[in-house]
Amino acid sequence: MHDTTALLVELGAVILGLGLIGRAAGRIGLSPIPLYLLAGLAFGHGGLIPLKASEEFTMVGAEIGVILLLLLLGLEYSASELVTSLKTQYPSGAVDFVLNATPGAVAALILGWGPVGAVALAGVTWISSSGVIAKVMTDLGRLGNRETPVILGVLVMEDLAMAVYLPLLTAMLAGVSLAGGSLALVIALGTVGFVLYLALRHGRLISRAVSSDNPEMLLLVVLGLTVLVAGVAQQLQVSAAVGAFLVGIALSGEVAEGARKLLTPLRDLFAAVFFVFFGLSTNPADIPPVLLPAAILAVVTVLTKIATGWYAARRAGIGSRGRWRAGGTLVARGEFSIVIAGLAVATEPRIGPLATAYVLILVIVGPLTARWTQPFAEKIQAMRGVKPGGGAVVETPPKAAPERRLGDHDELTPEHAGEARGD
Repeated sequence: MHDTTALLVELGAVILGLGLIGRAAGRIGLSPIPLYLLAGLAFGHGGLIPLKASEEFTMVGAEIGVILLLLLLGLEYSASELVTSLKTQYPSGAVDFVLNATPGAVAALILGWGPVGAVALAGVTWISSSGVIAKVMTDLGRLGNRETPVILGVLVMEDLAMAVYLPLLTAMLAGVSLAGGSLALVIALGTVGFVLYLALRHGRLISRAVSSDNPEMLLLVVLGLTVLVAGVAQQLQVSAAVGAFLVGIALSGEVAEGARKLLTPLRDLFAAVFFVFFGLSTNPADIPPVLLPAAILAVVTVLTKIATGWYAARRAGIGSRGRWRAGGTLVARGEFSIVIAGLAVATEPRIGPLATAYVLILVIVGPLTARWTQPFAEKIQAMRGVKPGGGAVVETPPKAAPERRLGDHDELTPEHAGEARGD
């Protein structure tokens, strides 16, 4: 078969298959990410029918998928919101890092992967999946809950931390010296600081320059600018993903809203290609030997993420129910974990199968913990004779009130309830 014909046939089959997989996942209420990974495993190296003709195209599409994922995430926030999150959420971000990066680093050292493998696996277990979590909160109707800004704050802190983490990891993987790694870090921090300054001081001017009433022109300008900046960022060892994220931050108002609507279908397409490509590059035979360590790591980091969300919500004055919901919602890992593993797999090939198994487990468990962590915690408290609010259980408890949304005072701790009422 002619090379072009084979490429079209394979590519068409892949895209059609992704569409059918996405529909099936939607019907059973599951994120399609684990199914995309499984599809990649089935048709990659060592799979049922290896796809060779479309491999190079899929690799480029995967790069574009990462860029679009981070661009759309950046469009959700303004520079001022990010600065506010940094000021108010940094203790929660520090706790998040310590609790969730440590298990990955320790596991890598136990497995004998060395310092570089420890840094890489620490990132895999540290970063939650913004895409999966956003979808779960939407599906559960929790976007208006009091704990939602806390969850988003933790996610933003993680995304900003990637601006420091990814350049360091890239330098370590390349075997760069301490001086070279320090230089890469300085360049990364300088670039991020410069872009945040432009977004804060001149965000309107940037948005006005990009703005267009013609959807086609807006799409071309925003996409072209993003890919260009991502390429320059990668050349500066900042990471293409972080460069795309910063472009999203710099755009605001109607431009950001219009770009989000135009680019969301493209993001969904290329993000699916990205997950499939990661599966394609992993040999299925390598996964069974790592299932046990992946499962142990998943159990540990489920607990540490729940603890992170509980602590962050408690700092924000959220009541017990909201704390447990915040913790359970943060469990899912996804795109960033795969990105980190994809960077590290050339230096430490064993991280690919472990990361794939780990993400598969938590991308399935994450929506379940988001839904059931709060009821389960309340059941345990009731068995211990403690009400959700913290007091003793009375003999004839009142009927449970329906769950409330943003602005309701029952999600506040007693010391914050008066403030909410305006007392």
